[in-house]
Amino acid sequence: MSSPDENKGKLKKKLLHEVKVYWVYVGYLTLVFGAFTQYRRLILADVGITYTEYGVALIEAFIFAKVIMIGDVLHLGRGLEHKPLIFSTLLKTAIFTLFVGLIVFIEHAVKGLLKGKGAVEGVIEFLGKGPYEVLAGGLVIFAAFIPFFALREVGRELGGEGKLLALFFMRRDSQ
Repeated sequence: MSSPDENKGKLKKKLLHEVKVYWVYVGYLTLVFGAFTQYRRLILADVGITYTEYGVALIEAFIFAKVIMIGDVLHLGRGLEHKPLIFSTLLKTAIFTLFVGLIVFIEHAVKGLLKGKGAVEGVIEFLGKGPYEVLAGGLVIFAAFIPFFALREVGRELGGEGKLLALFFMRRDSQ
């Protein structure tokens, strides 16, 4: 039987690991969403429109990293992990994209409630962006998630996230 001190140490180690994973996710998502934000800015500048919503990419990275971690706790997309990596990668990409979409949908409903407009008005305001912008946002998330989940699946096959992170971020001895 383990002592309370051992349990506290295990919990602390687990929490530290989760925080590290969260920051890796935030870093990756910030990079990708920032690139798409810059792309949007450059395209709009070409037609004379100023776009300055740079903070949105960072905020979305913080939120979506947490959404991914929640999806992991819920074991989303685990159905094809015994198949070739392409199947589990694309399944998780699709499921997590839909999960993020659901969370964004709920977020706008809650915003509508908090503003006193009602949940339906919040959703209508979100959908008021138009189908092209909503679909483009979903496409950006889907495109960002493909390499994200591909790397996670490779890491899983190598024996865990730690091995993949070590390959990328730890010094390797030259042969």
